[in-house]
Amino acid sequence: MNRLFVAYKPSGISSNQLLGRIKRRYKVKKAGYSGTLDPFAKGVLIVALGNHGRLFRFLDKTPKRYRATLWLGASSPTLDIEGIETIREVPLLDESRVRDVLRSMIGELTYTPPSYSAKHVDGKRAYELAREGKEVELRPVTSTIHDITLVHYAHPFVTFEATVSEGTYIRSLGFLVARALGCDGALSALERLNEGQFVFENEKPLDVKTCLSLPKNRYNGDTTAIVLGQKLSRNDFECSENGTYWIDNGETISVVEIDDDGVHYILNKVEAC
Repeated sequence: MNRLFVAYKPSGISSNQLLGRIKRRYKVKKAGYSGTLDPFAKGVLIVALGNHGRLFRFLDKTPKRYRATLWLGASSPTLDIEGIETIREVPLLDESRVRDVLRSMIGELTYTPPSYSAKHVDGKRAYELAREGKEVELRPVTSTIHDITLVHYAHPFVTFEATVSEGTYIRSLGFLVARALGCDGALSALERLNEGQFVFENEKPLDVKTCLSLPKNRYNGDTTAIVLGQKLSRNDFECSENGTYWIDNGETISVVEIDDDGVHYILNKVEAC
């Protein structure tokens, strides 16, 4: 079974545990997901069954939108409730100040990802090293915060929604907000609402043709050449400029790269649904 859809991960389980449940439910052995969610987080997770995992790198997955609740005064090395060490009382804040601080985060932010993150360090996840008590040194990253709004402020909890670029660490964003408000802070809840156009719709199969970030091209030669995986000429394409394109074959699609050396298949005859 080849299928692409959006699943919803509940909090309290890992992304891998959810994938295991999905594999058993659909009775498949081959499946994968894109964009790991931490166990305490919940929300949208793009899942592929069968060979559709090959499409992950071509999906239009940005920007992403999250809803998070920040616990002001809570100190945690994991920047979330899984590792809270101390809780200090924070004076009630004026809501307008909270809104102003949130708005100040819009734009490019450069920061160091949390040690307890899924970022790879020497072949291992940073959180695996941190849990082993090893020192984790991560390089600063730059993220784009496209928008951030206050949902509600019920002291000491600030709930906000943020639209961000791929690779943004929302726990770090929450920590930066807390620091700008003059205190420590850790996320008590995190939900991914969407990844680009992808939202949860009861695991409805997705039409691959509407999900790709690549430009569409048209092959004007003999279509059996693509079906048979034969050599293609750039002169037979509607757009012959160098680049990576997807081709509509009817019930399937192909992904090709055109460069100075000719035309190369990246993917061929992938089912559209």
